[in-house]
Amino acid sequence: MKEEHSHEFAKNYGDPAFGLSRKHSEEAIHYYLQKLSEDKFMELLLPKLEDKELDYLHNLIFTLLKNHISEDEYHKYFLKDGTHE
Repeated sequence: MKEEHSHEFAKNYGDPAFGLSRKHSEEAIHYYLQKLSEDKFMELLLPKLEDKELDYLHNLIFTLLKNHISEDEYHKYFLKDGTHE
């Protein structure tokens, strides 16, 4: 069974405080990424991006995944496809 996606962190988090500490910075990025990924916001933002900005985001995301996430973690936590338990 494919696991559902969740955005619980953004629902319960206060004001982002990037730069105060490593913990605060990680929490702020967690919050921003969840807010960015809301369907309605993506429908607003994506058509406004230039092709080079789409390329930049794609390359950044996949570079981070490639450099920091194993193949098993990619399938289990990112794709949630149930193929790597």
